[in-house]
Amino acid sequence: MKKPILITALISALLISCNETKHKEESTDTVETTEGIHEHQMEKIATENHAMNNAWTDEIKLDNGYKWQANPETTEGVDKMLSLVKSSDPKTVEDYHSLASKLNEDKNFVVKKCTMEGPSHDNLHIFLHPLIEKIEALNKVSTKDEGAQVTKSIKENLDGYYNYFQ
Repeated sequence: MKKPILITALISALLISCNETKHKEESTDTVETTEGIHEHQMEKIATENHAMNNAWTDEIKLDNGYKWQANPETTEGVDKMLSLVKSSDPKTVEDYHSLASKLNEDKNFVVKKCTMEGPSHDNLHIFLHPLIEKIEALNKVSTKDEGAQVTKSIKENLDGYYNYFQ
């Protein structure tokens, strides 16, 4: 009679132990997944902030102290984008999304018509990369405040073009 009770107790202890180990592993996986998501969100925020704070101006160089010669289509496209931003008066999130769509068209014009090569082209990419990110961010804003902040950063980016290109 004692043997069946002892065997039942051992089996129960093993099953409870295995179940607790499995539960701990599931909890650890959940924490790692949550931390992974959190880290991904933090990286995304850091990338967006890097683009929004115009850190590209720390990377771009002048041509031996002079502005780079840009092809006319590039300057035309930047002029169009800057005029669009200055003349826009978005009142809704949808207005910001519409502005982003128009800016994206002009940005695509610049990219397609670019004939620049060498260091001037490389420096143009330093200017364009954060601008592209900002236009994408403007298309995804969910509040008017976000839209205003991103639009302001886009304008600063576009204004900066004339410090490095002619």
